[in-house]
Amino acid sequence: MPEQLQTVLANLRAFGPQKLMALGAVGLLVMAVIGVAAVYLNKPAYETLYVGLDRSDVNQIGVVLGESGIDFDVGSEGSSVLVPAGRTAQARMLLAEKGLPTSSNAGYELFDQVGSLGLTSFMQQVTRVRALEGEIARSIQSINGIKSARVHIVMSERANFRREAQEPSASVVIRGTGMDANRSALAIRHMVAAAVPGLNAEKVTVMDSTGVLLAAGDDPSNNSANRAIGVERTVESQIEDSIHRALAPYLGADNFRASVRATVNTDQRQTEETIFDPESRVERSVQVVRSNDLAKQSSASEPATVEQALPEEDVTAEGGTSSSEQRERREETTNYELNTKRIATVSNGYAISRLSVAVVVNEARIKAILGEGATPEQVEARVEEIRTLVTSAAGLEEARGDAMSISAVEFIEEADAVEAGGGALDFVSRHVGTMINAGAFVLVAFLVVWFGLRPLVSTLGAKPESAAKPSFDEVQRSLPNPGEAPQLPGGQDAQAASANQPSTLDELRRKIRPAPQDRLVRMIDLNEERTAQILRKWAHQAA
Repeated sequence: MPEQLQTVLANLRAFGPQKLMALGAVGLLVMAVIGVAAVYLNKPAYETLYVGLDRSDVNQIGVVLGESGIDFDVGSEGSSVLVPAGRTAQARMLLAEKGLPTSSNAGYELFDQVGSLGLTSFMQQVTRVRALEGEIARSIQSINGIKSARVHIVMSERANFRREAQEPSASVVIRGTGMDANRSALAIRHMVAAAVPGLNAEKVTVMDSTGVLLAAGDDPSNNSANRAIGVERTVESQIEDSIHRALAPYLGADNFRASVRATVNTDQRQTEETIFDPESRVERSVQVVRSNDLAKQSSASEPATVEQALPEEDVTAEGGTSSSEQRERREETTNYELNTKRIATVSNGYAISRLSVAVVVNEARIKAILGEGATPEQVEARVEEIRTLVTSAAGLEEARGDAMSISAVEFIEEADAVEAGGGALDFVSRHVGTMINAGAFVLVAFLVVWFGLRPLVSTLGAKPESAAKPSFDEVQRSLPNPGEAPQLPGGQDAQAASANQPSTLDELRRKIRPAPQDRLVRMIDLNEERTAQILRKWAHQAA
């Protein structure tokens, strides 16, 4: 048996049963702490699979995941299921194949459980609304960054004593992480409005799970300014795509970058005009009026004679004046229909007011195309060719005030690596919890070893105080020879030793084997007379 092992066993026997039991308890405690820390801290990071589930769904989901070998955990509230990070998509596909969950956001499968016997029209309407809400919630959850959604729809209803029908409305509650909430809210409003008949996007309210209102009917983002911004982004994206398709076969996709800034006018215009064509006329009606007038007038004077006073005498008046008048009138009226044109134009489109294009090209790629010995003039000529190509692809017009800038520069190789670094950052963000747990476990293990096992090993390696005291002869044999100078506390060796700080190893050795001074003190304690004789003998030999 090795000597060191024998020393350890001897020291263990010298401790006694009580100290051995204490050392065993300390060892078990240390092992238990390390085991618990390993189990707790190395637990994989979990992410939410489903929330708001019934207990029956939780049980069925647990059975399916357990049979498939996917670890899972149930939330403290008992209505949510969690799976290890990175296995959410696999678990959802597996549960969808089994038709789970059946209680959360149920869609048109609700009609599979509805019997036709005894089903009233009200129940059919409620089931239809519930199915529509579930289908819309599923569509919202498919958007990147949204984990769960809940939809409430109020359908239009025409009552008997109501003149106007009630307009439909909807409210949506979403819960998501790492997304642009305002942009997603606007998209959700339009999606819900398109899915419900007669629903306007202004009647859709969107809020998140923390109670923050993201979009409402009076939301300032739902105006013409937001529409103008959207049109500008669309125009810029289309022009950048056109430039990319034009330059990619020539330079390569990684050897140029294009940026477009568009100013778009989205004002609504309504134009109405009426045009008359005098050269084109059609007789609509003709009216002819004719009139002939004939008038005669005569006057006679009675004679002043005696016969006029006689009775029964008829005296004829003679003489006087006569006149006649004849008039003829002809009037003709012709009505013409003129050719007219009425134009009413309503424009809700947009017009590009100004474009600004900036393109940077990798100078090394141009020199590689030109070959060795390319001069700056040749490079500039190629840049001008690229300028002409970009002008045609972007549709720039000088009369409109469009501007373009093209520069040939040296590209930095790390630029693309930085742009493509989203995957690594996403991986680190998803496993940061596991990394923290691993670091905490290493720290706990180090603390346990440093403050637990290290003092225990030091205690086992040291000689216990309860060991049997050596005899006087053993202490005498351990002292140096008489010819050697004893290292007394006041000697030069002691002063040299005090000048230099002893190392930890020297201190450990001193604890295991005491110094000669300590052994001499022990001899004096055991037998003073014999010790004095030995010292006189040593002094006589030295003289």
